[in-house]
Amino acid sequence: MMTLSLKINRLIFTGFLLVFFADLAYAQEEDIDSLLRKEIIFENPVYKPVIGFGAGIINFYGDVRNSFFNPMIGNYAFKVNVSTSIDRQRYFLGNFLTGNERSYEDPDRNLNFRSNIITFGVNMEYNFGHLFKNDQLVFRPFFSAGIENITFSSKGDLFDAEGNKYYYWSDGSIRNIDESSKNIMPNKVLYRDWNFETDLREQDLYGLGNYSQNTFAVPLDLGFDFRVGERVKMRLATSFHFTFTDLIDNVSWPGEGITGDKRNDHFSFTYLTMHLDLFSEPKVIVEELMFAELDDYDYTMFEDEDGDGVIDATDDCPKTPAGVEVDTLGCPYDDDDDGVPNFMDDERDTPPDSFVDDHGVALSEEELIDMLMNKEAVPRRELSLYLSSFQSGERLSLIEMSEKFHSLDTDGDDYLSFDELLMVIDDFFDYRSELVTDEVYQVINFFFAQ
Repeated sequence: MMTLSLKINRLIFTGFLLVFFADLAYAQEEDIDSLLRKEIIFENPVYKPVIGFGAGIINFYGDVRNSFFNPMIGNYAFKVNVSTSIDRQRYFLGNFLTGNERSYEDPDRNLNFRSNIITFGVNMEYNFGHLFKNDQLVFRPFFSAGIENITFSSKGDLFDAEGNKYYYWSDGSIRNIDESSKNIMPNKVLYRDWNFETDLREQDLYGLGNYSQNTFAVPLDLGFDFRVGERVKMRLATSFHFTFTDLIDNVSWPGEGITGDKRNDHFSFTYLTMHLDLFSEPKVIVEELMFAELDDYDYTMFEDEDGDGVIDATDDCPKTPAGVEVDTLGCPYDDDDDGVPNFMDDERDTPPDSFVDDHGVALSEEELIDMLMNKEAVPRRELSLYLSSFQSGERLSLIEMSEKFHSLDTDGDDYLSFDELLMVIDDFFDYRSELVTDEVYQVINFFFAQ
């Protein structure tokens, strides 16, 4: 009996063969199909808007900084962009920036803010095309720069839900009174509710006045594009936005009390976006061909000049008239095998071994003898042999033929007389001769050639 393991091995082997030959058949079908398709590449296709969208992490760098820094940890933000060509993009970036500065040494430097930002911009992109010329690369770096407009609105978390103002003490706690009054008034510990309720510009805490909350910035992007498909790509990048203002966090060097350095605020955005090219013309179109075009194919080897369905290289009858049925060798059918094809044969049931005329009609003995006595009895295909006997000036001898024909020379003069030829024909029609039809033709041809 066959063991279980042997059965399993046979099943696995059978499955492998099925998969292998199915894949082979599919590959052959693909090869044949590829010959009937032609790819046409557009050198300058018309580009239409490419839509991109995604999200990422945004981090602020200014006078009010977070106590820790990590470009992958920050506030979530979203981005939408529209590309009108390969290297020009318009985009929208929105969400909020935050800063939470905590200090135990200087209670006045316990600052916080959150600013809602809306950014519109345009940039120019460079994708290192002189180094990476293949458009089908899966992985491609890029760099871009541009100009953008930023609208911001900064608010602070200065009070809890009950309206108590936060006071930061040196022991790290938050109380409801200033630390200097701890021995005069009762106090209690507060906890931040992280509700940014106070408009910092309206409070004018540091003498900055009614400053503009609209500014410009220069964004610089650096990252990589990953080609997912012909019309889809993913982008992983980081952009740095260098603004023209130092007021996003409501702290600046011209202020009073709490001041900052003279550098402008900026922020970074690390993001992942998807770009969909839904409307552009295809760079490559596939044309279905009626016939396969082969560069190394010798079409002259497969020409069929007479159009009978048999290529010239194997056509034994290359000039067959149009519309005539032919056999596998390209010759017209001859059902009675009399040497005259059906389309020229006036008598298609000629008895075997009969002598026929040019129309395939069988000749009687009298008609054949009458033809032999006339010059026109020489067949056209043997005319050159007949004339050669006169051109050479020498007479052929029966000795030069096969020994089988020597007995036909009844008078022993090594030549075939007309009477001897008539005797050969009479014996053939009276079934007294051992010669077959082709041999009788040879005798007749020799008579005219000698």
